[in-house]
Amino acid sequence: MKTHSALLLSACLLASSHCVLSADDAHHFPGVFIGYTNADSKTEFTYGIEYEYKLNKYWGGGFVYEEVVDAHHGDGVRIKVAQLFYHPLKNVRLGLGGGKEKIGGNHPHSEDLYRLSASYEYHIGNFGIAPTFAADFIDGEKAYVFGVSFIRPF
Repeated sequence: MKTHSALLLSACLLASSHCVLSADDAHHFPGVFIGYTNADSKTEFTYGIEYEYKLNKYWGGGFVYEEVVDAHHGDGVRIKVAQLFYHPLKNVRLGLGGGKEKIGGNHPHSEDLYRLSASYEYHIGNFGIAPTFAADFIDGEKAYVFGVSFIRPF
């Protein structure tokens, strides 16, 4: 429940931010992610938050936090990833990162996770909408994450 409150608070702050620059001038890119994760032939609803600090036109760094509530037979999974981002074109973002996958339930444990990601951001007014795809590599297994991020640059 605590995570649901944090996600809701983040979304409200994102929507009510008054200090907005064009995406070209912005350095901060907070967002809310909604999508699905496919692993072991099962597809589960996924939600989370993300943030990128853009160092310059081509490079940025940030983090992703996601939850897959029904994964691992209902035990749930929380993912934390630090990423380096490269922007080869204005609206394209490629990411490479590492972090942890924490599995809940009766036998909770964490595993190392490595992520490759790609997204394309569409600008609508002061917001960005970014269809996103990521491939996670966890202890010899793969998971694919796809969805959309709603971003408010400032």
